[in-house]
Amino acid sequence: MVFSPAAPVMPFGIEYRDDRIGAEERARLMADPGFGRVLTEHMVTIRWTAERGWHGGRVGPYGGLSLDPATIGLHYGQIVFEGLKAYAQPNGEVGVFRPDAAAERLRQSARRLAMPELPERLFVQAIEELVRADREWVPEEVGKSLYLRPVVLATEADLGLHPAREYLFLLIAFVTDRFFSGPVRPLSVWLCEDYSRAAPGGTGMAKCPGNYAASLLAQQQAHERGCDQVIWLDAARREWVEEMGGMNIFFVMDRPGKPELVTPELGDTILPGITRDSLLVMARDRGYTTTERPFSVAEWRAACADGTMLEAFACGTAAVVAPIGTVQSEAGDWTVGNGGPGPLTLGLREALVDIHHGIAPDSHGWIHSIR
Repeated sequence: MVFSPAAPVMPFGIEYRDDRIGAEERARLMADPGFGRVLTEHMVTIRWTAERGWHGGRVGPYGGLSLDPATIGLHYGQIVFEGLKAYAQPNGEVGVFRPDAAAERLRQSARRLAMPELPERLFVQAIEELVRADREWVPEEVGKSLYLRPVVLATEADLGLHPAREYLFLLIAFVTDRFFSGPVRPLSVWLCEDYSRAAPGGTGMAKCPGNYAASLLAQQQAHERGCDQVIWLDAARREWVEEMGGMNIFFVMDRPGKPELVTPELGDTILPGITRDSLLVMARDRGYTTTERPFSVAEWRAACADGTMLEAFACGTAAVVAPIGTVQSEAGDWTVGNGGPGPLTLGLREALVDIHHGIAPDSHGWIHSIR
């Protein structure tokens, strides 16, 4: 992996907890971690000011933050975040999946919200420091991982509406199993036509809390109808498929020879998923045609009716790959393929999980190893 030369290695102050959780209690917590509940014992912080830039890197015990009530991030939403995972490797090392891509996406999100950009080398160094501090929390089982959550938030206390002059980079981690509980199963999804996730010129391509807060009502609407997730459509016409929940979406089309994978093309309303990009590369490696283009609800319904759509799935860091079985909407419901997880979906998922855990060769240099 090649790092950006934009920043040198930063000396980190390190203060480990002196009351570490014992092995027996840690094993109990890690046995059934769910998602986002079992947090590790340390965190990384780095400060930024207009005068000094990034400075004061520190690894310390996990704990609360002290923020002024007038903090700009609390009032005006200058906050961006990321998500990536670390996996135990057969050689005893820990492999982090594509941290360079996560670093670039964090910088992209920061640019959109007029925030300072954390250099890639410093981003990766922070991950290395935290993984080493909490190595015992990296699960050994295939399918489990250590989820890393970097956040940058404006910390200046000033209620004037302007970009802040002080920021905090924060990195925490938690143990996770599957995002959707139980074995891999086809999801039911709700076609949302009342609300939109993002609009042209907005923040849809940035990973910022406002996008997720705005999604919760639609997700609640989906759950009320017995669905697992919500399908987001374009804001202007409610005609074009964009994302599923916080994930990208793929459609597997029947074509002579090998199936074609179609996914909505990126723009300023769709988050550029790292898992999405990885699957496009892997699909092309396997000889599949991949197409990035607008995909309408009408085409989705028609292709399922006439059998030209074989499978559909969503993908993201948390869920990896999640098959879609049924679609519900105000205009009627339909089934994708035979309603079950398809072989192409499951094959890509297994292949990606094998790369994550070092079971399969990493031919694209996606795994950053930490000793």
